[in-house]
Amino acid sequence: MRKLIVGVMGGGEGASEDVCRLAYELGRLIAQEGWVLLNGGRGVGVMDASAKGARECGGLTLGVLPDRNAADASPYIDIPVLTGFGDGRNYINILTSNVVVALPGRTGTISEIALALKNGRSVILLDFDLGELFSEYRKAGLMISVRKPEEAIAEIKKILADTTQFF
Repeated sequence: MRKLIVGVMGGGEGASEDVCRLAYELGRLIAQEGWVLLNGGRGVGVMDASAKGARECGGLTLGVLPDRNAADASPYIDIPVLTGFGDGRNYINILTSNVVVALPGRTGTISEIALALKNGRSVILLDFDLGELFSEYRKAGLMISVRKPEEAIAEIKKILADTTQFF
């Protein structure tokens, strides 16, 4: 049986300590569920923190890197995927993820949210206020806001219960 792949997106350079703490805890909880954590793979911000949380709890981590060199990969990434696609790797991040959790970030994170919604992936915003952006997806139930990592996990479980698209 295939494992659920949870994409964790969020800020790299410049991510606050609070956001990184949320990402670490989210990664830990994803691993405890036995799910695979996928992120952008770099050793900064949400990517590094979420991978560290998952790895320290025995989880499997997959990092989709923008370049052809694994030197920028977080030491907590088990499987680095080298793309050479730059920002184009966001498509791989999203299409490989069964569900996406987005933490505060900038344009790269927002582009991943947009790609996820456009491709029918559920997006859980973890302490990330986008205001009215993508409000039609929120109304349709495809985008959900939560404040705590535990709430994100509960929402993923609800999504799993409501669909068979994952396996």
